[in-house]
Amino acid sequence: MSRVSLKSKLTLFDVTNLVVGAIIGADIYVASAFGAGLLGPFSLIVWVVAGFMAIVIALCFAQCAALLPKVGGPYAYAHAAWGTFAGFIVGWSLWLAEWMSLAVFPVAFTQYLMFFLPGLDLVSQVIVKVLFVVFLIVMNVAGVKAAGRINDALTLVKLAPLIFFAVIGLLYMASNMTTAVMNFSPFLPYSFSNFGAALILIFWAYAGFEISTIPAEEIRDPSRTIPRAIILGISIVTIFYLTTNIVLFGVRRWDWLQNDNAPLATATSIALSSIPALALLGGIVVGGGALVSVAGSDESGMIGTSRLGYALAADGLFPRVFAKIHPKFKTPYLGIIIQAVTALVAAIMGGLSMLIATSVFFMAIAYVATSASIFSLRRKGAKAQFHLRGGWVIPSLGVIFSLYLITQCSLTQIALGLILLFVGVPIYIKYSPKKEIAELKEALISSESVIRRAYNQEERFLAHALMHIKRLYRRITGKKQTWNETK
Repeated sequence: MSRVSLKSKLTLFDVTNLVVGAIIGADIYVASAFGAGLLGPFSLIVWVVAGFMAIVIALCFAQCAALLPKVGGPYAYAHAAWGTFAGFIVGWSLWLAEWMSLAVFPVAFTQYLMFFLPGLDLVSQVIVKVLFVVFLIVMNVAGVKAAGRINDALTLVKLAPLIFFAVIGLLYMASNMTTAVMNFSPFLPYSFSNFGAALILIFWAYAGFEISTIPAEEIRDPSRTIPRAIILGISIVTIFYLTTNIVLFGVRRWDWLQNDNAPLATATSIALSSIPALALLGGIVVGGGALVSVAGSDESGMIGTSRLGYALAADGLFPRVFAKIHPKFKTPYLGIIIQAVTALVAAIMGGLSMLIATSVFFMAIAYVATSASIFSLRRKGAKAQFHLRGGWVIPSLGVIFSLYLITQCSLTQIALGLILLFVGVPIYIKYSPKKEIAELKEALISSESVIRRAYNQEERFLAHALMHIKRLYRRITGKKQTWNETK
């Protein structure tokens, strides 16, 4: 069993990279064209607004971590602020949000596959989704993880197509300036009333910062480092998203873009259309990268969701089956299977927009609770482990932004969300009297467990590339590596 320890305090670069790693996955492949059908090119503004909202809500999470330096995120904060039932409802809503996100990726994978196989009928699409989920169950239960050079290769496969797309797209825009400019006109072709609906879908791409919880004692000067890392990290993500979308709109008209199932692959083919062979190759490179990235994101999401179910079961608030560990692979295999199979049903029955918007509805409930719990924790006399600026302004904005996200969901999405939320009540009634599984809870919240999660987070997608830049810098300067892994 490998162990991870810290050889030195985490710096601004380290924590920024953890924020980036927590957010960026395959979301950009999925969400890139969402705003086109609602706001046209004006959706570029929404990416910036969503990034600002994510910064504010993430700062609320940082304030809660300062007041309650305890593993558990929104679940732990609500539990401490208002009691066990509130903690359960928030934990349940977050589990539902992550579970709903799991259902997004089989749908997205199938859509990108149809770029290569456009003739897939409904039955074939269902078969693809089933095979996709079965593959991920096996990978997660067996605990198979890419490491070393294999992990580097997989990261290259995920990230290189996006860089390739950006370069090809910018060259196309530079050589076809008139066409590129016309593609942004009119800038707001639809009613501004679609702003909220677009924000819901686009905000989903920023979700993930809520899982980035690192003990303050492991961070150098946390009162300065944590807020700066959040602002810098989410700003990097916003620039990454915005650049991709500017190129996307510059290459392909918004009114065509809104109907693309594989927007980045299609746009790459168009940018290279003057040379048919290159157009085919470009589409294959970007489309193939999307397939690998979507599969990888769903795998990491499945791990995160199973961990949350494991935590709730360890506290006696979920069926013990979610905490049952495979004797050989040491993974919560029954929890993984249950969440994967139920997510598959949702993927077959629901559309992409419905699944994403409902997921954001549940996330926003957890965000409201986290932001509001700051007021309760302060009234109860909680002493901050470190101090952050913002006073009452940041949590107040966090509550307002989170409530706004909830109100922008459609009535159907809100109704579906409330029904699923209330399903949790009988689960709580049945399992709340049960005794927590003390040994599992201790393993979950141990320092070793927390540091390992942070270590794994730094090896995701764009953060993986930043990690290698950091390592190169440390070799040049002679500084120690932040992480140390031993067998």
